[in-house]
Amino acid sequence: MSTEGLRERRKRQTRQEISHVATRLFIEHGFENVTIAQVAAAAGVAKMTVTNHFPRKEDLLLDMHEELVAGPAQAVAEREPGESAPAALRRAYFEALARRDALIGFSGAEFVRVISGSPTLQARLREIHEQRERALADALAPELAEFTAKLLAAQATTAYRVLLEEIFRRTLDGANHEEIAAAIEPLAEQAFDALQRAFE
Repeated sequence: MSTEGLRERRKRQTRQEISHVATRLFIEHGFENVTIAQVAAAAGVAKMTVTNHFPRKEDLLLDMHEELVAGPAQAVAEREPGESAPAALRRAYFEALARRDALIGFSGAEFVRVISGSPTLQARLREIHEQRERALADALAPELAEFTAKLLAAQATTAYRVLLEEIFRRTLDGANHEEIAAAIEPLAEQAFDALQRAFE
């Protein structure tokens, strides 16, 4: 492995370790009650190391925000020849559902409770949804009129958000992953059917 590759791997490992430590502290004490300094001390790193990896405290918990933002746009950009944008979004969502992917909400009750109890994290999640909508609109722009691209992106992002909120709600109600997936599947079908009709 090259020196650069090793450096990047260590950087990624440090980032993951800091995020795991922070998540544990947030679960134990609540997001608003934990400081960056406490995270740094618990992770055994300098406070500056934490802020270098995570300029925003919220992203210590929502550390997969880049994947959340890019996911739908990537599904559209990398779709199969002849596959429509709504079909690609549907396929990507159901693949994530089959994996019980944390990116669509399968994060566990403790994680969801931290988000539900923090206005700051809820605001950050709304911001991520807005960024995802803009990224998806940009991915659709080469083949659609600007307004149509924005409209479809808004509809798709709303479907993702509402499904996420439903997974969170069922998680807090005590349902397990399998029960949640079984309940979400017909709702997702309904959401993506509506998206397909809007695109036609």
